Amino acid sequence: MEKEVNSLEREIKSVAKKFLEKSKDKKIQVISHFDTDGITSAAIMIQTLKKLDKTFTVKIVKSLEEELIKKLPKDKLTLFLDLASGSLNHISDAKLEDVFIIDHHEIIQEIPPEINIINPELKDKQKISGSSLTYLFCKELNPKNQESAKLAILGMIGDCMEKEIDKLNHDILNDGEVKRKRGLLIYPSTRPLNRTLEYCSKPYIPGVTGDTKGALELLREIGLNPKEGKYKSLIELDEKEMSKLVTAIILRNPKVKNKEIIGDIFLIKLFNKLEDARELSAMINACSRLGESGLAIQLCMEISKAKKKAKSIYVKYKQLIVSGLKFASETEKIQGEGFTIINAKDKIKDTVIGTIASILSYSSIYKEGTIIIAMAYYSNKIKISARNVGRTGRNVREILNKVVNEIGGEVGGHEFAAGGMISQEKEQEFINLLKKNLEIELIKV
Repeated sequence: MEKEVNSLEREIKSVAKKFLEKSKDKKIQVISHFDTDGITSAAIMIQTLKKLDKTFTVKIVKSLEEELIKKLPKDKLTLFLDLASGSLNHISDAKLEDVFIIDHHEIIQEIPPEINIINPELKDKQKISGSSLTYLFCKELNPKNQESAKLAILGMIGDCMEKEIDKLNHDILNDGEVKRKRGLLIYPSTRPLNRTLEYCSKPYIPGVTGDTKGALELLREIGLNPKEGKYKSLIELDEKEMSKLVTAIILRNPKVKNKEIIGDIFLIKLFNKLEDARELSAMINACSRLGESGLAIQLCMEISKAKKKAKSIYVKYKQLIVSGLKFASETEKIQGEGFTIINAKDKIKDTVIGTIASILSYSSIYKEGTIIIAMAYYSNKIKISARNVGRTGRNVREILNKVVNEIGGEVGGHEFAAGGMISQEKEQEFINLLKKNLEIELIKV
């Protein structure tokens, strides 16, 4: 009996065939996003193109701005990974010769006929990460690419899609030879618990996250004391200890539901050692967001010299998150019914502002359905991150798109997690128009 193939798989096969034809005598330029999903997508593609003996370059970007697209060489084959679904008009206007897009973000423009695109939004809206799509595409180009599956899983986890595992994602997990263990979804599960709790941001634990003494106090309360000066790791806890820890976290953050923080812990072999996939995913993200995208890719490629440096950057990144959360909690905010605008200006790095917005959207601070808009300066621009608490209610990408279309800038993302970029001179105009639109949207609801 022939294996059932869904419409997305058919599209991947079709576009992969066209890619092989178009890339025969052409140099390839790969443009990928700088978060974990984009970095792992780029690493998978690098491994594949090397095996195919292709000539290529890779560029990692924070956002796909019109100016960047205009400056791309027109005669190369251009391959966009984990971005570009919101920039179709700019790509068409740039008159690039051969364009391929592998992305999972919402499409808000007509697709020009000359652009080849793989996007689950066009095929039954399947929940799948950019790295998983890239892996399936690369596996179609070369069936011997299974060793890249673990990178797809890191990207999947980076985009918080490991809880929505359908058949396609399940097959990737099998290819990646992942070990799974049921437990508390805080990471790293392989490190001492006092450190894990101190830097735990999802869920945000009031009085514990970012507080060394608070983390130790919580462990004392539940009778988890160090042995020979060292605390157990999460995967070393027995059932009773795990239950006590879950209860203690829920008591400090009543908004957290048991089913949200209990799930599968994924252990992946990297550098010949089993590691917590959530920590690896966060480490890749940290390197790239602190300006070390090349190092993040080296980490994915298991280049040994990258590991030590990546760990030190990750520590710095976690400290930036903790200080960013502290600033966000103490600063004056622009608030209205159902929304909060946090204008951090230059007090939080633009590369971590999205992470801060995400953490706050999972905290107990705001009511479900509240829209959080966080802003941070980046050069002469402003990075905007929008999140919807509880992933329910209004479409934040649509709201952002409406405002940014009026004042100029870039927008992309999903229904409940979106981002954008505007010029600093439009700061007050953006805030005024955003407030107006948020208030109008609320009346409509």
